[in-house]
Amino acid sequence: MAPALETNSALSDALVILGAAGIVIPLFARFRITPVIGFILIGVLVGPFGLGRLVAEHPWLGYITISNREGLEPFAEFGIVLLLFGIGLELSFKRLAQMRHEIFRLGPLELFGGAALIALGLITLGNSPTTALALGLALALSSTALVLRISDHRTPVGRAALGTLLFEDIMIVPIVFLLGAMGRGGSEFSGDAFTQTLLSGAVVMLVLIVAGRFLLPPLFSQAARTKSPELFLAASLIVVIAASLATAAVGLSPIVGALVAGLMIAETDYHAEVESMIEPFRGLALGIFLITVGMAVDLAVLWEQFGEIVTALTLVLVIKAGVTTMMLRLGGLRWGNATEAGILLSSPSETTLIVLTTALAVNLINADAAGFWQTVTALGLTITPLLAALGRWLSRRVEQAAATEEVGSTDEGADRVLVIGGGRVGRLVADMLNAHGKPYRIIESDDDIVRGLRRDGYAASFGDAARLDALERMGAADAAAVVLTMDVPVAARRLVRQLRDAHPDMLIVARARDVSHAAELYRAGASHAVPETLESSLQLSEAVLVDIGVAMGPVIASIHEKRDEFRAEIEREGALDYRPKLRTGTPDG
Repeated sequence: MAPALETNSALSDALVILGAAGIVIPLFARFRITPVIGFILIGVLVGPFGLGRLVAEHPWLGYITISNREGLEPFAEFGIVLLLFGIGLELSFKRLAQMRHEIFRLGPLELFGGAALIALGLITLGNSPTTALALGLALALSSTALVLRISDHRTPVGRAALGTLLFEDIMIVPIVFLLGAMGRGGSEFSGDAFTQTLLSGAVVMLVLIVAGRFLLPPLFSQAARTKSPELFLAASLIVVIAASLATAAVGLSPIVGALVAGLMIAETDYHAEVESMIEPFRGLALGIFLITVGMAVDLAVLWEQFGEIVTALTLVLVIKAGVTTMMLRLGGLRWGNATEAGILLSSPSETTLIVLTTALAVNLINADAAGFWQTVTALGLTITPLLAALGRWLSRRVEQAAATEEVGSTDEGADRVLVIGGGRVGRLVADMLNAHGKPYRIIESDDDIVRGLRRDGYAASFGDAARLDALERMGAADAAAVVLTMDVPVAARRLVRQLRDAHPDMLIVARARDVSHAAELYRAGASHAVPETLESSLQLSEAVLVDIGVAMGPVIASIHEKRDEFRAEIEREGALDYRPKLRTGTPDG
C-alpha cells in the first residue's frame, strides 16, 4: 500500500464506513430491503478477502477498502452495547419481570436443547464430546444484534425472541467459564472464581439500579434545563458507558450493563428524548458490526468448501428452528408465532464468534475447525433477514390453515357477527350479542389476548385484521355484520374502505375516536360510526337527567333524538351522498 494510505488508514477506513452508510441505507430503503444485508455485502466487498486482495496490484483501491479489521471491532462491540441499551429504554423493570417465563423457562430450554442436539450430531460425525459440546453451545446462540433489529419486541414473536436472547446474553459468561474449565482445568477457571463473578455481578447490578433511581432524574433534569442537546447526549453516553464498564470490570458482559442502563433511564421521564438521540449512533455502530461480519467471509474458502458449509449451516438452522419452535409451542405460543420465532432465532450469533475464539484458545477445537465454523456463522448472519421473511411467510400459512380449520368447524352460518378487536369494547359488544342469542366471533391479532378471551368463554380466533384475505377466511363475506372496535384510526379507516370495496352491501359498524374520525369512517364506507366522545356525553346526560327526577321514557326518547341529530351532522360533514343498505333491503338509518 502507498505510504500515504498507511499513514491515513484509520481516516480512510472511517470514510469508507460513512460512505457505505450513505449508500446502503437510502438504496436498500428505496427497495424496502433491510440494510443488514447491504452492510454485510459491503464488508465482503471492501474487506481483506474482497477488493483488499487487489490493493498490492492497484494501490488506489486502498482508498475504498478497509485495512484494519481488528481496529473496527471495538466500535462493532459498542454497536451491540448501544443496541441493548436501546432495548432497555423500550422496556421497564415491571415488564421485564412479566417476561420471566420467556427468559428463565423458554430461554434455557431453547439454548441447552439446541446445544445438546447439535453436540449429539457432531459426536456421531466423530468429534470428541468436549469439542462437540463447545461447538454445540457456540452454535446454539442466536444473534441479538440482528434479531432485535428485525423483530418488534411488542409482538408475541418479538417478546419470545427477546426473552430467549436475554437469557443467552446472561449465559455468555458462564459458557466461557465452562469452556475454560473443560480446556484447561486450572484454578483460573475454578468454581470459586465463577461463583465470585456471579455474586460480584449481582451486587454491581443492584448498586446500578439503586444509584440510577436516585441519581439519574436530577442528572437529566439538569441537562434538560441547559437546552443543550449535546449535554443531554453526553449524559446518556456517560450512563451507558459507566454501566457497561462496571459489569465488564467484574467479568460480566458489557451488554448486560447496557441493558441495565437502558432500564434505569426507562424509569425516568426522559427516556423518549434519550432514545431519539441515541438512535443514529446505534444504527451506525451496528452497521460497523455488520461490516466486520462481512469482512470475515473469505469468498475463496467459501467457494472451495461450499457444499460442506451449506450442509453444516442447514443442519444448524433445522435443529435450532425445530427445537425453538417446539419449546415455544409448549410454552403457550400459537403454531404460527412459534414457527416464525423458531426460524428467526435459528441462525448463529455474533457471540458464537466469541465462544469459538474461546474454544480455540483453550484447545477444544483446532484452527481449521474454528475457521470453518466462523465462515458458517458469518453466512448464517448474512441470511438472517431472509430467514425472518421466510418465518413470516410460513407463519401466515400456518395461521391461515388453523383459521380455516377453526372457522370451518363451526356451524354459525351467515348470522355470525365478526368483532374485530378483543379489548374492552370488543368484549362488551360480544356480551350484548350473546345476551340476545346472536352468534359472533372475535378476531384478535394478539395471541395472549386470544388465550384470555377463550379462557373467559368468548368465541375468539387469532387473525390479522389488517389483511382482508385473513378476514375473508374467517367468513367476512357471509357475516351478518362486521364490528370494528380497535382504537387505531388509520387502520380502522383503511379496513373499512377495503371491506366496503369488497362487499358493497355489508353492514360495517366502526368505533370512532371522535366526531371528525367518525366522518372519515363514513367517507370510507362505514354503515355506522360511533364516536366515543359523543356516546360518553349522551350517557352522562341520561344519568344526570334521571337522577334529578326526569322520567326515564322522555329521557331515552330525547337521547335517541339527539343521537340521530349528531349522526346526520356527522354524515353531512363526511359529505355522504348515499348510505349503504343492509342485505334485507331496509335503510340502515
